[in-house]
Amino acid sequence: MAHFEKKKKGHLLYDGKVVKLNVDEVELEDGSSAMREYIRHSGGSTVIAETEDGILFVEQFRYPYGRVVLELPAGKRDGEEDPMLTARRELEEETGYYAKRLTYIGEVYPTPGYSDERIFIYVADGLEKRSAHTDEDEFLSVKVIKADEAAKMVASGEIKDAKTQIALLKYLCFYRAQ
Repeated sequence: MAHFEKKKKGHLLYDGKVVKLNVDEVELEDGSSAMREYIRHSGGSTVIAETEDGILFVEQFRYPYGRVVLELPAGKRDGEEDPMLTARRELEEETGYYAKRLTYIGEVYPTPGYSDERIFIYVADGLEKRSAHTDEDEFLSVKVIKADEAAKMVASGEIKDAKTQIALLKYLCFYRAQ
């Protein structure tokens, strides 16, 4: 059985710099109606970059949680920017490393219940150290963590960021294991 919801009418409630908040009335497959609140987001990319010393992470204060969060380098796409270009740009901006090669290893929907955001996952190879140049309103620090320690930090709940957890799982269990 094909499942569907068909938009009947919609309304844009908020048009911000990062997100757009929409409310739509939809027709369900049984003919009844329901309301759907959802966020439109341009999506982003995250990068796994492993040096001889370990995997590059960033620590950054995340306002919604009121705390510093440990994450893989990542960032928002600029409009319809190619996700690979986003990955390359964010890696260099946040860590100061340039990747000669990026390999796509997957895509995740971080919050499918209320957002259309998609995050593209890349592995960086051929790293060259350059200088970091974060955005004006971005304050972060780079951490280098051994892969086995990072896996333990996911298992213990120390790494809470979903994109980082999923990217590490894909990298350690599938990509790196080859």
